[in-house]
Amino acid sequence: MQLFIRHETTYRYETVLHRATQNIRLTPRQEAGQRIAHWSVTVPGRCTYQLDAHGNRVHLATIPGPLTELTVSADGMVETDSRLSSRIPMRGPLAPMVYLTPTELTLPDDRIREIAGLILGKPGRVEDRLARLSEEIAARIRYRQGVTEVHEDAATVLSRGEGVCQDQAHAFLACCRAGGIPARYVSGYFNAGATGNAASHAWADAWLGDDAGWVSFDVTHQCLADQRHCRLAVGRDYKDAAPLRGVRQGGGSEILRVIVVVAESAVDASRQYDEQRTRYLAQERIQPADRPEHTRSSAASQQRAMQAQADAQAQQQ
Repeated sequence: MQLFIRHETTYRYETVLHRATQNIRLTPRQEAGQRIAHWSVTVPGRCTYQLDAHGNRVHLATIPGPLTELTVSADGMVETDSRLSSRIPMRGPLAPMVYLTPTELTLPDDRIREIAGLILGKPGRVEDRLARLSEEIAARIRYRQGVTEVHEDAATVLSRGEGVCQDQAHAFLACCRAGGIPARYVSGYFNAGATGNAASHAWADAWLGDDAGWVSFDVTHQCLADQRHCRLAVGRDYKDAAPLRGVRQGGGSEILRVIVVVAESAVDASRQYDEQRTRYLAQERIQPADRPEHTRSSAASQQRAMQAQADAQAQQQ
């Protein structure tokens, strides 16, 4: 399948931005199941490129001011293959055991340990037990937008019983790790076709040993990853794989506009982009007063930026 993708994030600042740095994980991974036909990342300022510890392609951008608006965009075409998308045979640069250690967002509580024990502790094929775990997480965390925040951990979301793809992936990771199975977070894109909105997405890889490699479970859609999925980055949790993370000087409060398009043709991608951009511009004209309270806190700014990216990821799947 050919996936034409465009991901555009625009920051609008209340006051002049003097300087910003961004870690940009918006380039698909080159691995089994997908091939980059062409891809570009556009950001103002000076940009360097490297691989991070997880093997993700990262652009490090230094953006000088003065600016009152900043746009970071990525677009291109990726070819995917359903026969290979769900299984990644290579270990990656880090040993799988690295993904066995809990993180702040995947710390287990008694409920997570109980779920892991009841499902992963039973006999049978590991892959079958993981599929059953995926079903259990989907049943316990009903998909609903706008009820969670990007910093909430798996235990908190499980207790609430509602969340988005990111939350379901974190709960799956927490249970896997509590059950002794290395698992890692995957950020990327999903093409829902005519059945729903194509959007940023999140799912999980579980390590099944050298023979099987990493197997990708999409809790939200209750399937293994297939030709509809495009992998951007992997990590221990969302923080390792966030599309954009950075710090800035100046700018005051900010408004973010995130447009994500995934389509099977360049024509459809262009049409979807125009439709989304038109809706955003109309909302901005109608509700100009909907600006966040003024703050110069870099931490608060970073939290809002990550939340905006997560909200884009939580579009109806």
